[in-house]
Amino acid sequence: MEPEEGEDRTPLLKEPQPDTGETSGSCPSVAASRCHGGAGLERRCGARGSEPPCHCRIPACCSARYNLALLACLGFFLLYALRVNLSVALVDMVEPNTSLAKNVSSNVCPEHSSTINVPRNTTGVKYSWDADTQGWILGSFFYGYILTQIPGGYLASKIGGKQLLGFGILGTSVFTLLTPLAANLGVGYLIAVRALEGLGEGVTFPAMHSMWSSWAPPLERSKLLSISYAGAQLGTVVSLPLSGLICYYMNWIYVFYIFGALGVLWWFFWMFFVSDTPETHRNISHAERAYLLSSLKDQLSTQKSVPWRPMLESLPLWAIVVAHFSYNWTFYTLLTLLPTYMKEILRFDAQENGFLSALPYFGCWLCIILSGQIADYLREKQNFSTVCVRKCFTLIGMIGPAVFLVAAGFTGCNYALAVAFVTISTTLGGFCTSGYSINHLDIAPSYAGILLGITNSFATIPGMVGPVIAKNLTHNNTVGEWQMVFYIAASINLFGAIFFALFASGEVQDWAVSGYHLQRN
Repeated sequence: MEPEEGEDRTPLLKEPQPDTGETSGSCPSVAASRCHGGAGLERRCGARGSEPPCHCRIPACCSARYNLALLACLGFFLLYALRVNLSVALVDMVEPNTSLAKNVSSNVCPEHSSTINVPRNTTGVKYSWDADTQGWILGSFFYGYILTQIPGGYLASKIGGKQLLGFGILGTSVFTLLTPLAANLGVGYLIAVRALEGLGEGVTFPAMHSMWSSWAPPLERSKLLSISYAGAQLGTVVSLPLSGLICYYMNWIYVFYIFGALGVLWWFFWMFFVSDTPETHRNISHAERAYLLSSLKDQLSTQKSVPWRPMLESLPLWAIVVAHFSYNWTFYTLLTLLPTYMKEILRFDAQENGFLSALPYFGCWLCIILSGQIADYLREKQNFSTVCVRKCFTLIGMIGPAVFLVAAGFTGCNYALAVAFVTISTTLGGFCTSGYSINHLDIAPSYAGILLGITNSFATIPGMVGPVIAKNLTHNNTVGEWQMVFYIAASINLFGAIFFALFASGEVQDWAVSGYHLQRN
């Protein structure tokens, strides 16, 4: 609708725009941003339908949106460090003679670790937990995690994601500090504390997705989200070997004290430097604020009520659900049980175990960062459609891991090849971060937090039942038993990849925008 004669045609912003001296209809000057950039950085938009007809690309250096991505990366780094440290510490917390049946594979795969002259610390308390109990301890986190997914997404859409994500990580950190006390009180207390940690972590991903709906321009989504969520893999990379070293040289209780304290420290930085939206950010430049608001103005809904029925009837949403569930089955199975596989089958000691268990996640972290850059390059420079990029990256990130995971089960006692195949499998999974993982923002930016809450609720089920099933399948810890674990994970991955390729979408859905306006990304 054309404005009435004399009506103000300037964008509606919380703060007035500075006078740049440019004529009406031109882009704000890149010089208005705080970064140094030449004329080549200024970009006239409108060549593609996904961007508003006129705004310029604000440089990434020192920008508020990339500062948010880096601080979020650090937050998810700590979040996954808090999540996975128990997987390593548990190996040191349990008495060796409580692992049910004797390790049959030890008759096939001999010890091969080099002897380290540094004496190992043995002051940590040991507990008589059998394999089934260990499976319940590892899975208990997800019983809390699943409960706050959808409520977290809904609350983030109402009150903003900053407070929700910040206090979610703070709560997880506090309960991590209480983990040694809970273990001393009894296995029931430990399971309860881990479930409470899950409650805190459950709101974090929906809250972050909700924030990115206001901060991530369409053609920068893959970059920004891959940077922020890559912190999760980096946290795994650092936490696994560092936890192994702490257990070896100190005591397993310090695994929880150190990471818990770092999580509390991060919370202070997050609360001080981050804002929910560009409009409320204290230090954002006027040019960047205008760029963000204009790039997202046709993709966000002003509806106050959530369109639950059309949302739940949306086939593209269920494509994400199936892909998310399938990917997480493999991811959580390896995340919780890879240290056990390294110890019982490949027979690495605790110190080597931590480093080698981390190697696959280092590859995944690199893949996430690179795939985010490649995905946005294909969309922006090569004119690939959003749905094409999301489907291709999901297929690579799910079928590739399935193939190499099955191959890892047939390596026998070839330790190097087994570690290589598991590493390649997990590395290729990083492509999914620029595939189904951010597809919520493509189909419904305004409700991205709620959508992630829905998909992550289903995707948490593998974390609840996967470790329990795997532990029950590997009572004797034979190579054949672990092959079955890998077969199941690979089959589920393959099904999820095919389902997503058939039914996914790259367009903002009509129910997700005010007036049911369809906007192509």
